[in-house]
Amino acid sequence: MGNLYGDNGGVVQEHQQNSDFVNYCNKMQGNLVADMSNCGSGDLRARKNGFKANETEAKPANGCLKNCSTDSTTCQQAKGKVCPNSSQALLTPAKKLKELAEEHTTKTSFEEVPLHTACLTYLGFYLLMILGYINQLLFVPKVAKEENRDGYVTLYDAFESFYSRYVYRRVRDCWNRPICSVPGDEVTLKDRVTKDYGWSFQFTGTETRCLNLGSYNYLGFADAKGPCAEQSEKTAREMGLAMTSSRVELGTTQLHLDLEQLTARYLGVEDAIVFGMGFATNALNLPSLISPGCLVLSDEKNHASIILGLRLSGATTKVFKHNNMRDLERVLRHNVVHGNPKAGGKPWKKILILVEGVFSMEGSIVRLPEIIALKKKYKAYLYLDEAHSIGAMGPNGGGAVDYFGVDPNDVDILMGTFTKSFGSAGGYIAGSKRLIDYLRTNSHAHCYASSMSPPIAQQIYTSMSMIMGLDGTDTGRQKINQLARNTRYFRRRLAQMGVITYGHEDSPVVPMLVYLFSKIGAVVRTLTTRHIAVVGVGFPATPIMEGRIRYCLSAAHTKEQLDYALDVIDEISDTLGLKYSRKPREPNPIEY
Repeated sequence: MGNLYGDNGGVVQEHQQNSDFVNYCNKMQGNLVADMSNCGSGDLRARKNGFKANETEAKPANGCLKNCSTDSTTCQQAKGKVCPNSSQALLTPAKKLKELAEEHTTKTSFEEVPLHTACLTYLGFYLLMILGYINQLLFVPKVAKEENRDGYVTLYDAFESFYSRYVYRRVRDCWNRPICSVPGDEVTLKDRVTKDYGWSFQFTGTETRCLNLGSYNYLGFADAKGPCAEQSEKTAREMGLAMTSSRVELGTTQLHLDLEQLTARYLGVEDAIVFGMGFATNALNLPSLISPGCLVLSDEKNHASIILGLRLSGATTKVFKHNNMRDLERVLRHNVVHGNPKAGGKPWKKILILVEGVFSMEGSIVRLPEIIALKKKYKAYLYLDEAHSIGAMGPNGGGAVDYFGVDPNDVDILMGTFTKSFGSAGGYIAGSKRLIDYLRTNSHAHCYASSMSPPIAQQIYTSMSMIMGLDGTDTGRQKINQLARNTRYFRRRLAQMGVITYGHEDSPVVPMLVYLFSKIGAVVRTLTTRHIAVVGVGFPATPIMEGRIRYCLSAAHTKEQLDYALDVIDEISDTLGLKYSRKPREPNPIEY
């Protein structure tokens, strides 16, 4: 395996030096599930987890028996290992892996659009484009004009400017809406009007209180009262609002160090490092870990921060189909066998698989156990972005790792943000101490960016402590359970209506497909008049055919609030014709 902490001097992967392994890869058929017996018996068990190859009842080298009790003194949990019969078993057998894959498939929905809706969607979009070009020819756009620019190269992309002025402008009132309250279970919108068809807006001086189904406030910690707010206020008075320095200069306090230690403990790894901006956690750290000569296998639905980080790194990126393990293995096997074509077929410096825990636009959950099996099989590294899953998934709020009960040490790089479940800002990377020490001296986000604000750090520390139960209450556990309950209830009620939703039934990100560009605007505006704030998403953030309304659920929502929203959505879906699903509907009432 290549060196994760640098790329100097022709570092190669050990599996590519093994001709027997390459010959084995040439013979494989590419079906992960059908071939899992090969990767689950000898190859995986002989790896660092300490299992002896080709044993029916494998026994870890650390001495922990397969059938030991969780309180056995022989269990080496003190060494960071997880008891094999616990929910976080070190090895997922092939049979269990197949069962998890089948269960994941049954709980995930990506229903195809009806043909007539597809035709109408394309027709409506192209009609908007044609009308936009006619408008551009007949009327002068109400935008600022630059003078004395003769001979200058055009600064802006022509199509982007056209799209923004003549397509996006028609529904511009549905985005960038100012708020003037805490984004809790409810949010207050500042009312505004346009008198020139979206070219400009004026505030009316009034406000509208709405049920908030648009913010990433998964556990309800975004609040102006309670322990988190009180501790953050106290910290702001004692330490101020900003450090005005980078972490490597005068920007590190004991609070930052305590937060990093707590984050590592929360995730079950050796060490962690925190950053002041979630987006930059991906964009500025990926170039520290990969460089030209490295290969990254990236899910096609990965976030923009990941895409930017990959572009900055200069590494070769191969995109695989969303959550498709067969396609991932196909790309992996091909590149292991054939190597880097730009280097005459020499081995890649390193291979990195990059996925998200919960995909923010699709609401789908990563197939983590299968990816871990693949990464072990091909000796690749795994980078997991838990921005939307940390805190929101798993019985302990530990993200996708906790949700599937896998060993966190099987994920080489754990990344996440504090902007969602923790009601704060910033991000983290966690893993081995060697990894984190490397980032402390090589990460641009650590060495050059401003340090995390103290009250922001305090908000994270307090909310994380509550999730872990360190405050002496079960408030955190109640929030996790409430979010899971709200999520399943909301998704099942939508499915019962007959609308098409994407994603996994346990994902708090719930995209509802409306397809047509005009319907995005109609749904957002109508819901606002009924005091429900939501987010609409369309092209270019999604494909033309996948315009949607994205609901984000919170532990702060009550059943009464969700019932009100669902009743209004049901009514609007009948009026606008949004019940596209052809799946059978549940006839019985959905239990909360």
